[in-house]
Amino acid sequence: MEKRVIVYVDGFNLYFGLRSKGWRRHYWLNIQELSRRLLKEDQTLIEVKYFTSRVSGNPHKEKRQNTFLEALATLPDLQIYYGKYQTNSQTCSNCGHVWAVPNEKMTDVNIAVEILVDTYQDRYDTAILISADSDLVGPLAAVRRLFPDKRLIVAFPPDRSSWDLQQIAHGFFRISQSKIRKSEFPDKVQKSDGFILRRPLNWR
Repeated sequence: MEKRVIVYVDGFNLYFGLRSKGWRRHYWLNIQELSRRLLKEDQTLIEVKYFTSRVSGNPHKEKRQNTFLEALATLPDLQIYYGKYQTNSQTCSNCGHVWAVPNEKMTDVNIAVEILVDTYQDRYDTAILISADSDLVGPLAAVRRLFPDKRLIVAFPPDRSSWDLQQIAHGFFRISQSKIRKSEFPDKVQKSDGFILRRPLNWR
């Protein structure tokens, strides 16, 4: 009997892992295909849950992200959950210079809620978390304590890891560049209404 798997993707954690490796071309990533490539032979993908926030303050970044999110929206059994992206001011204590610092909010809370709800509703046998955010140790620990039959696997984005998540998960690994490369969207993605989405030029 095949084991049911739901994959939970921390979108910004994955993005910053790709960015720190300089893998800009891989930003145009079919998250559902990548999730399939993480499964074992006796597992079946039930759903992918992608967590992100819409960026603001840079029209070019906003356009690229919107194109990517529209491409993700063409995928079956993939749901997108939005947090908040806000800009806070930070002041240098020495010179008084003020600059804007972007912060993403609510992603870890949204992931925690979905994992716990899906666990209580018995929607999966194994949960795969794509993230290295140690703030997610709490909900994983709760699942292990209350539902010992559920398996929790952490898939670390490139150039990302968390000792705390390693300790609480049943297993962990780092996603390889090979799996990511094989999971890219084609340069053109067609929406249901026929509109063609194109890979952003900066991501080529």
